[in-house]
Amino acid sequence: MVYPAIDVMDGKCVRLYKGDFDQQTTYSYSPEEVAVQFRKQGAEWLHLIDLDGARSPENRQLQVIKNIVSKSEMQVQTGGGIRSVEEVANLLDTGVSRVIIGSLATKEPEMVKGMITSFGPDKICLAADVQTRNGNYFVAISGWQELSQILLRSFIKDYLGVGLRHVLCTDISRDGTLEGCNVNLCNTIQEEFPEIDLQASGGVGSLNDLRKLSTAGVIVGKALYEGTFTLSEALEAVC
Repeated sequence: MVYPAIDVMDGKCVRLYKGDFDQQTTYSYSPEEVAVQFRKQGAEWLHLIDLDGARSPENRQLQVIKNIVSKSEMQVQTGGGIRSVEEVANLLDTGVSRVIIGSLATKEPEMVKGMITSFGPDKICLAADVQTRNGNYFVAISGWQELSQILLRSFIKDYLGVGLRHVLCTDISRDGTLEGCNVNLCNTIQEEFPEIDLQASGGVGSLNDLRKLSTAGVIVGKALYEGTFTLSEALEAVC
């Protein structure tokens, strides 16, 4: 499954380099227009990140998200700084199909386990944004600014007991670089945890990246905006 990505800031489409707000590219077209075009090219799902909401919950772009869901007629997974059960409920009320939980899953695991139980495993996706340290992958938190002490594998194992199904794994060092996805890491994790649907993210820069992945899904962003390949070509590559 290919998830074309839209990052939204101040109602506009942007892309960040390695998650750095100071290294962003703003595109001229509206998020709604991009989503509709993705749908026309065959996408079934959309990966939508609210960067304003990630910085401050009171600035969450609920109306923009609702418009995208309505106009694109796609299933949408969205996230960006989710901090409470209420925020998850509010996002699901906009019509999105799934909410992505990032740092909260590391900081407040019992709360997030409760979300999976209450809303159902298909409504929640845990974001495991990782960086390497001494050859091991640790989960980063706080907008990728801080590295936790939690290993990627331990993070996943801790949630299996409540029926975890969806995990998004981003190699931060590759995000927005077009340098190639961390195929080895993502394929290994998917093989070790066949009970989850893993989404690979970060650095996809060629159709060959997509062909080499054996994960349940893959997030594609900058490569589409820069014209490296089309969404139609990406969808064909993973068939």
